Amino acid sequence: MNAREEILRRVREALGTGGPAARPEPGGQVLLPRGAPLVRGDLASLFAERAAEHAGGGTTVRHVGADGLGTAVASALWARGIARIAVPADVPFGWLAELRGVEALADAPRLETDELAETDGAVTGCALAVAETGTVVLDGGRAQGRRALTLVPGYHLCVVRADQIVGTVPEAVERLAPDRPLTWISGPPPSGGRGPHALELLIVEE
Repeated sequence: MNAREEILRRVREALGTGGPAARPEPGGQVLLPRGAPLVRGDLASLFAERAAEHAGGGTTVRHVGADGLGTAVASALWARGIARIAVPADVPFGWLAELRGVEALADAPRLETDELAETDGAVTGCALAVAETGTVVLDGGRAQGRRALTLVPGYHLCVVRADQIVGTVPEAVERLAPDRPLTWISGPPPSGGRGPHALELLIVEE
């Protein structure tokens, strides 16, 4: 078993997908474990459905257009009464352009743990997302920041571009660099678990 196969085995165990993996089919379809063929254009819809199932439906998922992302981010935060958020230093300006009355603390220089704990949440992007499991993956790349940003605050708003969604875990593993600090998120953690207790996903479609 090589290093990539070992990573894939661990990911499947962590996500509870130890059964037969989905596989690419001719014509751009993917056969998922539930047996239904999926056209790749529907990946965003399947991802939204699976993500919303996590934690008994505790994950909030919304589809937004690229030109309305700033408004969607602001609306999500206002709806929860959030006054202060932590963001990666390289978060795109447009994501926060519509914020009014919400303080955004950039993690540069790095915020102390107690400063993070005093925020109401964090806004980040992701490396990619997996439709079959409703999982988002962060690898510390652009607009994602370090792990503490999504582990300490109680709320995590994650921006997922539709073109970042892949069909299966094996596809995700193929695209990810194994030497990156990977964080796989499938809904909020159980009560008392480590991580934000509210996860909101904005799926951005062109």
